[in-house]
Amino acid sequence: MATDRQRILILCKTYPSPSSRYVETSCVAGMSEDGRLIRLFPVPFRLVEDDQQFKKWQWVRARVRRAQDDARPESHRVSVDTLQLDGEPISTRDYWMARREAIRSVPVFDSFEALDATRETEGVTLGLVRPSRLLGLDITPVDNADWTEDEKLKLLQEQQQESLLDLHEERRTLATLKKLPFDFHYRYECRTEAGTAEFKHKLVDWEAGALYWHVHRQHDWQTAFRQKFVTEFRNREVLFLMGTIHRFPKQWLIVSVLYPPRLPDALARQQSLF
Repeated sequence: MATDRQRILILCKTYPSPSSRYVETSCVAGMSEDGRLIRLFPVPFRLVEDDQQFKKWQWVRARVRRAQDDARPESHRVSVDTLQLDGEPISTRDYWMARREAIRSVPVFDSFEALDATRETEGVTLGLVRPSRLLGLDITPVDNADWTEDEKLKLLQEQQQESLLDLHEERRTLATLKKLPFDFHYRYECRTEAGTAEFKHKLVDWEAGALYWHVHRQHDWQTAFRQKFVTEFRNREVLFLMGTIHRFPKQWLIVSVLYPPRLPDALARQQSLF
């Protein structure tokens, strides 16, 4: 299938998972230059070369093609070896003005129901939702705190075969990916035509996993975790980037959280959020 070199603004990296084909992969999503949301999968992010390690809110260039084994319209396969960084991550200065402007053309849904309705009518499987209020974050232990034997074999295969990306020898000693022993689910409200409605969705943002490993040794790590993802975010203009699961097309996840600071009243009167 024909490939196309595109410039993409990275808005999402999910926590990695084992892959029989790619050792470990992350689902990456972003926005093309014409304002379309795009899903890039699979990306063995921790295994790519240092000069290809992109960050959230950073433009990249890569050759991509429409996914043949994924019917979701936003899904594309990326040629990882063509990834190139295109400048530094967009600045957070002036209340994230440059970031706000960058994604201004992306539709924002005021409720999850409205996003899900477009899935049914238009096949949309990736979109931005603006919750009206964050209610809390449920933290629950997973059924199995460690990888299965099959998953461990997938993660170790990098050390047992020629590298997918022809990595240097020292890269093959990359520490085995640690499984998150907890699931995180946001509870939040949205304004709908029928009034306020409450929703609950699983959070799989890489930032959540990174924060867990940063605080998990603290005696009361859950309080520290909620301080960031609930208490602090309640004072920001939070957006959820939500996407469906390939195998379960009606099931949505929060794949990324965007959290610009609230605008001062004077600036808020001058312009809408996005």
